[in-house]
Amino acid sequence: MAFGLVRDSRLGKGKMMVLTRRNCFKAISFLLVFSTVVVFFRENLSYGGHKHAIGNSDLEFEEDYMRASSPRIDDNGFLTSAEAAAYCARHGWKEYPHRQSRRKIYDLFMINTELDWLEIRMNELKNHVDYFVILESATTFTGLPKRPEFNDHWNNFTQFQDQIIYHLLEDPDPKIVEEQKWTQWDHEKFQRNAMFEQVLPRLTDAQAPKEGDVILVSDIDEIPRPASLTVLRNCEFPKRLTLRSRFYYYSFQWLHRGSEWAHPQATTYASANTTILPQDLRGGHGAGFFSKEKADLYNAAWHCSSCFATIEEMLGKMQSFSHVEYNEQRFRKKEWIVDHIRKGRDLWDRWGQWYLRIDRNNDVPSYVAERKERFGYLLDRDGETAGFVDYAPGDVDEEVVEEKLLLEGALSRT
Repeated sequence: MAFGLVRDSRLGKGKMMVLTRRNCFKAISFLLVFSTVVVFFRENLSYGGHKHAIGNSDLEFEEDYMRASSPRIDDNGFLTSAEAAAYCARHGWKEYPHRQSRRKIYDLFMINTELDWLEIRMNELKNHVDYFVILESATTFTGLPKRPEFNDHWNNFTQFQDQIIYHLLEDPDPKIVEEQKWTQWDHEKFQRNAMFEQVLPRLTDAQAPKEGDVILVSDIDEIPRPASLTVLRNCEFPKRLTLRSRFYYYSFQWLHRGSEWAHPQATTYASANTTILPQDLRGGHGAGFFSKEKADLYNAAWHCSSCFATIEEMLGKMQSFSHVEYNEQRFRKKEWIVDHIRKGRDLWDRWGQWYLRIDRNNDVPSYVAERKERFGYLLDRDGETAGFVDYAPGDVDEEVVEEKLLLEGALSRT
């Protein structure tokens, strides 16, 4: 049966050949196979023919030297030269050569209300990160006002005061926003880049970055493994490095099916004007598909998306989404949220968003594993409340109550 017509130069001018279903199927099959091969080589044989991943040997090494009475690192934070050379060789990279002074690691991220994640992140990475660069804004990406909270909770983080570089966002020029008709995506880009542009060039003395220092760009719930930061400090990695994350939803009980999450990102400081900006780094802008200046380090981090202790936080995140379509009223009902999270279902019922249940998951940040009672909601979402501390079965949404009152009022007037 004819499926269509296509011109074939081999048949002579003006002649056509019949494109059968079989020929069409062969063409589609070839394209699918070719695409699969390209993706395989892109993800598994990048940067010099090596697949970079944090393996068991890296995790064991990390545990051994962190538990040692005197960790095997020199005054500048490096492994000994022999250990660094062997460690980096396992990942297909060379030892970072400039060991005369400390190679600092700057951890750049934005905060909203995720104070639990801030605590987990800083405690998990405190022995590896030199400075936590924390950006907070008085508005959401969608332009809604919000109260900055970090300073109200400063007493909870005083142990990190020598590592914290806090910055309240300096808003963009309103004239530019109006003239260029900024969308929520423009606001998000501006805020991400402000983590670098409004902070690092202004640092002085010991805090000032130097060429070769490590710049890590993450969302707050994308936490690198400590072993990954040992790689970053000691190895000469490509200019654009993606730390692939084990991708969880709602808690470490639900693992997202599919590829590892393609964030956080790391680069090295060049100068105030030539360092890759956070938004470009995160979005992969400016690097070719087969560029040798980029690579992926697999199993390098944890990402726990929408992992909150309260429904209030969940609703707050939905309200601040750049994806405004995800903030529709039907998705904001408490019963809907609790039911979907308990069952490991996508909140928006998106096709392809499926999760694998993992009970008693041991592959979690050590700070969480050591505090199972406090962070129980990050380990187990079973139960009628799905682990939310501000929800009880039968709770009615405020919007439902308002609708009921309006309806009763309308009926009383008839």
